[in-house]
Amino acid sequence: MTILVTGASGNIGSQVVDHLIKRGADVRAFVRDPSKAKFAADVSVVQGDLLDVDSLREAYAGVSTLFLLNAVVPDEFTQALIALNVAHEAGIERIVYLSVIHGDRYVNVPHFAGKFAVERMIEQMGLHATILRPAYFMNNEFMIKDAIQSYGIYPMPIGSKGLAMVDASDIAEVAAIELIRREQSPVALPLDRINLVGPDTLTGADAAAIWSDVLGRQISYPGEDFAGFEQTLRQFMPPWMAHDMRLMGQRFISEGMVPDAGDVDRLTTLLGCPLRSYRDFVTQIAASA
Repeated sequence: MTILVTGASGNIGSQVVDHLIKRGADVRAFVRDPSKAKFAADVSVVQGDLLDVDSLREAYAGVSTLFLLNAVVPDEFTQALIALNVAHEAGIERIVYLSVIHGDRYVNVPHFAGKFAVERMIEQMGLHATILRPAYFMNNEFMIKDAIQSYGIYPMPIGSKGLAMVDASDIAEVAAIELIRREQSPVALPLDRINLVGPDTLTGADAAAIWSDVLGRQISYPGEDFAGFEQTLRQFMPPWMAHDMRLMGQRFISEGMVPDAGDVDRLTTLLGCPLRSYRDFVTQIAASA
């Protein structure tokens, strides 16, 4: 049978496809623009949109397992509900949904609240799914590396409670492992949730210290200026998204993003190797500059 990957041309989706192919899966990639789909020859590519019910019905034909990834967009919640309802209509009983950690706590942050509402829909409808809950992506640091290297400051307002930053490559591999597990099971497996975290829980000062070590010069953490942070983000993203990110940063300060006991051990066992560290990620960024 076939595993359908939505968001397949993006950073995580494309890596999920690669991991599935390496594991011998029959993969179908669901993309908006096939010209951006750079996959192995044996990957079937279908064009569509999560708001286009007809394209979903066509893409779901013959699919046994679904990986649902929604971009952070204003209608993300609607996209997810439509995609899951049409999957249910098509009889797809094996689902992996990419949510976010602490959606129940970050209640005023739009993309957190939307994903948590989707989780409630999955649970109340009795869908057979693994809900993956990633923490803050290390890969977001590409947005701020120029500020770090040019101005000597670490500008992400992550505060002092700590964030368990996770690398996108680890997220994608766990997703592929869960898709294969559900695909190969003789029966549809019950609902499961997995927190996706990194091996270290870092404060703003911790992150700045790692950058200092890697770059060989002082990088400081100036504290939290949310108005300035939002204004900076508006230079390269829509105002609504910059405000969403500001609200997320404020929750970093009040809540943190700390893993539950056993999260790191569970992921290490699933992957069969250590999780990628923030220091290794920063070292890669610095080397590629």
